[in-house]
Amino acid sequence: MKKIAVCAVLAFALIAAVFAFGTAETATGNAGEYLRIHIRANSNGEEDQAVKYLVRDAVVEYLTPIVAECGSKEEAVKTLSGALDGVVRTAERVLEANGFSYGARASVRREEFPTRVYEGVTLSAGVYDALIVELGTGEGDNWWCVVYPPLCFTSGGGNVVYKSKIAEIIRNFFA
Repeated sequence: MKKIAVCAVLAFALIAAVFAFGTAETATGNAGEYLRIHIRANSNGEEDQAVKYLVRDAVVEYLTPIVAECGSKEEAVKTLSGALDGVVRTAERVLEANGFSYGARASVRREEFPTRVYEGVTLSAGVYDALIVELGTGEGDNWWCVVYPPLCFTSGGGNVVYKSKIAEIIRNFFA
């Protein structure tokens, strides 16, 4: 009986989470809850834009295990701030391997961003905390995503593995 009650509570929590996060189409007024990532190309030239996506794939692969266990945006900001050297090294390795010598910079800072839509989720215009990775001059178009909560790391084609805390709790409960 106890297991049934716990399962019912977990099922209710799962349904509530899906309803709260899965159906939300607008993140209006919630800029403080998101940690974005922007990878800014050197220019809008074809080669600079192409290498931006290669850097994106490598940076996402590098960051995924680092931020996977972050339980809050504040923890993610702190974790990313400590990983900036690794982000820069990762980006520069990709740039150098592809014949680009202009280097990369990375920082976590607050910036104003326009409204952006990604797969049914709208992030309203506003000031957001973000990991900014600038390639060369950083004056080209950017690729963006949300690091916390993770909304779109799977779009890059990288080998991203998400862990579900709810599934983990259920597995541990029945183990």
